[in-house]
Amino acid sequence: MGVLVAILAVTALAVTTGAIFLVLSPADSPAQVRTETSDLRRDTTVRDLARLAPQADLTQASPPPATPAPVVAATGGPGITLTPPRLFVVSQSTLPERTKQDIARLGHVQKVDSFDGGAVRVSGAALNLLAVEPARFRAWAPKAVADQPRVWEALNRGELIADSAAVRRLGLVLGARYQVDSGPALRVAASASFGLPGVDGLVGAETGRRLGLLPGVALLVNGPEKAVAAMDAGVRKLLGSGAQVVVVGGSRTARKTEVKAEQVRERAPTGNRATVGRPGSYLELYRKAATVCPGLSWTVLAAIGQVESSHGRNNGPSSAGALGPMQFMPATWKAYGVDGDGDGVADIWSPYDAVPGAANYLCANGAGQGGKKLAKAVWFYNHSTAYVNKVLSVAQAYARAYP
Repeated sequence: MGVLVAILAVTALAVTTGAIFLVLSPADSPAQVRTETSDLRRDTTVRDLARLAPQADLTQASPPPATPAPVVAATGGPGITLTPPRLFVVSQSTLPERTKQDIARLGHVQKVDSFDGGAVRVSGAALNLLAVEPARFRAWAPKAVADQPRVWEALNRGELIADSAAVRRLGLVLGARYQVDSGPALRVAASASFGLPGVDGLVGAETGRRLGLLPGVALLVNGPEKAVAAMDAGVRKLLGSGAQVVVVGGSRTARKTEVKAEQVRERAPTGNRATVGRPGSYLELYRKAATVCPGLSWTVLAAIGQVESSHGRNNGPSSAGALGPMQFMPATWKAYGVDGDGDGVADIWSPYDAVPGAANYLCANGAGQGGKKLAKAVWFYNHSTAYVNKVLSVAQAYARAYP
């Protein structure tokens, strides 16, 4: 996927859970979204689902890829001296070097470091990011995160490490790629809890420059936990009203961080079961699979099945690596795939598993609530407004064909 280079302009201030970030958006440039999994130029003529047998289509499926080698658990790197942040400072503009030196000279302050920051938009939703040099920031991370080399390697590869809370709030999927409005696509490599209010994720310093994040607007301050109040007062006096200072860390936060930091890994298979049997037609299969998600119309599943693979006739792999009749990315399948026919295996290539798996994924993103929630859930399936419009149009056609 090509990288779209855009000049980013400051348009607003966003206040999120105690930390301020400058919200950046494209200057006089419409948002651009790419899709790699579907030909959106197809018409909305619907297939006769009552005569399409899922089992027959399995004979045309591509063979499954070889089983990947097991991932060896990371053990962490030597020589890391952790300096947990006590204060998190976010400025409206780059902090001058003189100001940082004055903060470093305050009583009780033992270490300071600044990083780039700001907000980007993914389909209109703001994502607050810090851009860091992994070798420097690692010492500021909770121990459970600092001990995961894969996190820091992913940042060096230009990937995104999402905060665990942001993964839940925004429905992010580990291993998926998200197109930044008028910017590069970011792959979510892992999730972790960093204990920094308002921070939705980390990217590497070079990626931050490509995203247009503002240099040196975030500052971390370390010192004795018992001296936090004194450090807080001193930093606020130096900065005045032009920045926000948030107290972080402490024993309560440390316990919370340790639990959340266990999510620093790609999600394992869930072993979900959603038995729909082995219906003799796609019509019956879509109807039964929709019951996995109360409130979801079977016509939406049928529309996705048509747009993605023409109901199992083009099972991939796609150019993006999507597989099976519902064109799941393998990482997404690990999280949301189900055993639909009760044979003990959640098979990405089987329509009896893939269709209820799609219902499961859509439901996790709010599809059962209909309206805007449904449209957003379809967008999570494929991050393109054109894709959403196409699917909903085909769904309406199926509703007319099967009243």
